[in-house]
Amino acid sequence: MVEFNRRSFNALSGAAMMAAIMGRPAWAQGTSGGAAVDASKVSGDINAKSAKKRVIATVVKVDGIAWFDRMRAGVTQFGRDQGHDTWMIGPSQADAAAQVQLVESLIAQGVDAICIVPFSVEAVEPVLQKARRQGIVVISHEAAGLENIDYDIEAFDNHAYGAKLMEVLGRDMGGEGKYVATVGSLTSQSQMEWIDGAVAYQKQHFPKMQEVTRRIETYDDATTDYNKLKEVLTAYPDLKGIVGAPMPTSAGAGRLIAERNLKGKLFFSGTGLVSVAGQYLRNGDINYIQFWDPAVAGYAMNVLAVMALAKKDIKAGLNLGLAGYESLQVPDAKKPGVLVGQGWVGVTKDNMAQYNF
Repeated sequence: MVEFNRRSFNALSGAAMMAAIMGRPAWAQGTSGGAAVDASKVSGDINAKSAKKRVIATVVKVDGIAWFDRMRAGVTQFGRDQGHDTWMIGPSQADAAAQVQLVESLIAQGVDAICIVPFSVEAVEPVLQKARRQGIVVISHEAAGLENIDYDIEAFDNHAYGAKLMEVLGRDMGGEGKYVATVGSLTSQSQMEWIDGAVAYQKQHFPKMQEVTRRIETYDDATTDYNKLKEVLTAYPDLKGIVGAPMPTSAGAGRLIAERNLKGKLFFSGTGLVSVAGQYLRNGDINYIQFWDPAVAGYAMNVLAVMALAKKDIKAGLNLGLAGYESLQVPDAKKPGVLVGQGWVGVTKDNMAQYNF
């Protein structure tokens, strides 16, 4: 492996690459207050320190949004806690080609491992195959269907996550009425599986509810969420529910409900963060958000990267000592590299004060 210099990104060409760099350094520190992970509680199972300092890059869907700002905090902390060179990068906008270009540059630089949250599973398969052929360890998150990886780590079972969102939405809607679902992209595998789980739960438990449009792509952008939901509301003025897979939908839906005075008439249940959707929870515009801590997920990906590099035993029952990742499971024997935790939480205005991100 060649020595990696993160600042060499500044010399790379291409509009997508420059978009990922300009405005803020890609390796900037996380913004959350205090440590994201209590390192004193991290299990000895992980043994993430090693004699050799590893170079590990985490590539995310889009840089500059609250979700991945929080993930950066965990990635940065891991490097500090465990003595490795770790950082996070991502395109300035959710764009599959730009993400692929970032991975290509990391391969050229010779990093030890790449952790990735792909915008499009199909788009990154070839470049991840190339990385692994060159001896780079690949760890993914939100991408259980990826083939060209060493391991994938998920915070929870995707269908169960979506089913819980629909359980809450269906209850708020009184079990009947029209609803829509949002995803960052139709190629965002995990988000599509969450909505699959939600729709399956709806059909079984709330047969009087009706999904009125195909899934709405929002490209993980709150303004796009708002504008597209506004268009749907114009077409379906009796719309009663929104189930949101991408985190920014919580802000887009909350804004729409607040502006149109639809509190108690149009309901939202979906992925969100208190830092993004807190005002709408507090005011009662939305009642429920669900999430896992992206900082802990980022930390966990990097743990697995170091373990894989050291050829440690990674299997069902592994305890990372991280909240929600104490006993990782392998739900599908045909995919032994896909590890699943129990890491989501549900938040309302009653417990939102417990979360500072």
